[in-house]
Amino acid sequence: MAERTARFITISGRVQGVGFRPFVYRLARQYGIKGWVRNVNGAVEIHAEGAPAQLRQFGDALLSDAPPLSAPGPLAMRECAPERVEGFSILDSAASCAADIHLPTDGFVCADCLAELHDPADRRHRYPFINCTQCGPRYTLITALPYDRANTAMRDFALCPDCRREYENPLDRRFHAEPIACPVCGPHLQFVSDDDARDGDEAALAGAVAALRAGKIVAVKGVGGYHLLCDAACDTAVAALRARKPRLAKPLAVMFRDPAMLRRAVEATPEQESFLASPARPIVLLPARADNGLSDLVAPGLAEIGCLLPYSPLHDLLLADFGGPLVATSGNLSGEPVLTDNAEAQGRLAHLADAFLHHDRPIVRPADDPVYRVIAGIPRPFRLGRGNAPLELDLPVALPEPVLALGSHMKNTLCLAWGVRAIVSPHIGELGTARSLDTLAQVAADLQRLYQVRATRLLVDRHPGYGYRRYARDSGLNVFEVWHHHAHASALAWEFPDIPEWIAFAWDGVGLGEDGTLWGGEAFTGAPGRWRRAAAFRPFHLPGGDKAGREPWRAAAALLWETGQAAPFAPDALHQAWSRRLNSPSSSAAGRLFDAAAALCGVCSQASFEGEGPMRLEAEASAAAGPAVALPLERDAAGIWRSDWAPLLSLLRDDALSVAKRAAGFHLSMAQALVDQALQLREQSGIGAVGLTGGAFQNRLLAEAVIGRLEAAGFIVRLPRRIPVNDAGLSLGQVIEFIHS
Repeated sequence: MAERTARFITISGRVQGVGFRPFVYRLARQYGIKGWVRNVNGAVEIHAEGAPAQLRQFGDALLSDAPPLSAPGPLAMRECAPERVEGFSILDSAASCAADIHLPTDGFVCADCLAELHDPADRRHRYPFINCTQCGPRYTLITALPYDRANTAMRDFALCPDCRREYENPLDRRFHAEPIACPVCGPHLQFVSDDDARDGDEAALAGAVAALRAGKIVAVKGVGGYHLLCDAACDTAVAALRARKPRLAKPLAVMFRDPAMLRRAVEATPEQESFLASPARPIVLLPARADNGLSDLVAPGLAEIGCLLPYSPLHDLLLADFGGPLVATSGNLSGEPVLTDNAEAQGRLAHLADAFLHHDRPIVRPADDPVYRVIAGIPRPFRLGRGNAPLELDLPVALPEPVLALGSHMKNTLCLAWGVRAIVSPHIGELGTARSLDTLAQVAADLQRLYQVRATRLLVDRHPGYGYRRYARDSGLNVFEVWHHHAHASALAWEFPDIPEWIAFAWDGVGLGEDGTLWGGEAFTGAPGRWRRAAAFRPFHLPGGDKAGREPWRAAAALLWETGQAAPFAPDALHQAWSRRLNSPSSSAAGRLFDAAAALCGVCSQASFEGEGPMRLEAEASAAAGPAVALPLERDAAGIWRSDWAPLLSLLRDDALSVAKRAAGFHLSMAQALVDQALQLREQSGIGAVGLTGGAFQNRLLAEAVIGRLEAAGFIVRLPRRIPVNDAGLSLGQVIEFIHS
């Protein structure tokens, strides 16, 4: 018999909250290993004894056969003295002097639990909170690490004898599944409406389904917060939801029970269906069928529907009992973070919802649903949230101190970074309300406490009016300011470290530029820490400043006035103010050019949500081919290449062309203008790699037209696939800029 030796193994990465210890236990039994495993502060430690060949096989399998929800980091193994233990055991968690925290994200309901959920013989049959080590809430449930039940929102639910046996059995898939529960000992549902109140899971579910069938709006507490649900096929229900929220035109997400139901409403490839069913269970924008069976009010004027599959057992039961697709939009006041507390939701959503489906499992912190769109064949994130955030990333070099980046005012996320690690928070939202700022402060405190890191510096956008400026002042920390579009470009550059020099196009609505004007149609050359503005659009003055973001007619008026033309739809007083440059800041933003085009085509003059004009314009353009217009490109006195948008006005106002052709021609003209700039900059700098960043490249028609033309011209082209291309990626970009400052 081979001599018994011992190894001490440490595994970091995402190894807590994903069933890693029972996996190690079963693996040890398989390979005849003696010893123990335990959680420490963010990692797993293993003492393994056996023959050298056994230990080698065991060590290899720890990484190659790891549980699907885990993401184990490097395995550190060293020889140690044998303890001559018999058998293999799982020890209680231990503290560690050096934290290496990797927080698990929330998991969807797994196939095994789903089978039990619908098995009449199972003791958890139709139990809305069924879970195991491979599924269920994590990030929204954990109060501290190590990941033990006492450090979760389940700490006050004492396990019944049956659950205790499962929890303590290393061979059971619920071994140390911290959210484990059953109808005897776990959380339960409550249904509340003006004329009805029902306790108990089946009674509450029946009440909610009856309300949905009656065309009512039901606020349902899920994993990371509340949803507002209604019948997605009922015009009356969807119209009521829009009127009450108010959400006059912004598209609403729809939840489908299964792929078969999904296929009746949208066109989805097998790859897209697979992505919808992936562990994050994201919302994915998919082309709508003409005969989709949904209310036209779900996504008015658009060609796509935001689709998701149920990710919790509660959602699965609701969809199964209801029998059709449901609108599932965030349970919040427009622009605010999603609500999580029963009493607060009941109070703040009372004017929106006809009824509430509560439960008594606390949600420790909010996490909205993640959103993706497939562009150039790859799913690209628009919003990080439940299931894929906090997003843990590696930095190219070590930071000199821990920092907290506060991101943008819109689509806000935070990024906590220290050493060579960065953590991007879930979507928080717009920072225009007190509740949004309170949530920002909560998430900032939570991230630092959970990861056991205290930031010594804040990173912020240079715009002095962003909502978090008071938070930054009150923190007492040193503040480092980053230019908005430099952060966009640096987030892009982080994702593709193999490219040393970039031509980076940052196209979005607006962001404060280095010259004090509102940028948003810029091209930079260089790399993080040394971006140089090299190209832009001809500037124009926006009448009313920030108001132009929700009133596209203002951008249209600006372009007409800049070229000496009348804008009869604009008030004379506004023209007078614009002529005197009163509240009419200069801008070069591509996003505002898209707004102007939407207004001039008659697609959208007054937007009910940010980006409505460009979204409607893209939907129109997707249905036709249009004539492209060449935009003159010349260098200005400062050496910046400027594309002149003026020739677009004739195209956009040509009534002889259909709206679809004008919209398509505008997209192709903008794409070609970008390519023309890239060609000049390549000739000037020798750089052959182009990056696309900023919210304008959420537009699939624009992005794919640009990518195709650039690649045909011999460029390497990159569009982010891990970090949102919009302002949600700015917090990471601020960290990258700081590293290279």
